[in-house]
Amino acid sequence: MPAPQVLTIVSRPFEQNSYIAWREGQGDCLVLDPGFEPDLILAAVERHNLRPVVILNTHGHSDHIAGNAAMKERWPECPLVIGIHETDKLSDPMQNLSGLFGLALTSPPADQTLAEGDQYSVAGFEFLVREIPGHSSGHVVFISQKDTPPVVFGGDVLFAGGIGRTDFPDGNFDQLAQGIRQKLYTLPDDTIVYPGHGEPTTIGHEKRTNPFVRG
Repeated sequence: MPAPQVLTIVSRPFEQNSYIAWREGQGDCLVLDPGFEPDLILAAVERHNLRPVVILNTHGHSDHIAGNAAMKERWPECPLVIGIHETDKLSDPMQNLSGLFGLALTSPPADQTLAEGDQYSVAGFEFLVREIPGHSSGHVVFISQKDTPPVVFGGDVLFAGGIGRTDFPDGNFDQLAQGIRQKLYTLPDDTIVYPGHGEPTTIGHEKRTNPFVRG
């Protein structure tokens, strides 16, 4: 299997990570969590001569969906995919938290939804979908188990030295910690985690050192 290529696009003002991922030697790519600076994503896709075939959202908070509209405008045939329990956030500024900042941001509706345990194949990736609530009630992560090492696109669940905030209306620290221990810390230690904010990390490193959730 060709190695995964992962390009990180950091969007202001929340220093949120959007990702473009593809297989070496292939033109199809996925765009994950397009943020507040979609022009950076569009430019990167064109620079690498890629063709987006899906827009994936780990959850519906505004900094992770702000670029959805621009992606759909540029590639209207490209499906927008999100966890089944996050769809309301796409159209509700209060639920996606943009209303708290006076932005009233909304996204196009989902073309497809995913749930716990689903297998989702796209752009040469075969993802296992796991639901890990606690930061956002319907948050999902995408695990590519067949890569060596495995790869996780984890959104705002597990960070390098941190975890997602749990003080939002549908947040819950106990749920988040339980989900991390049961669904992420059971992965191989060399699994690479691409988080929604900050630098990539590994499961083994976080199990040993994360001050919020130890293995």
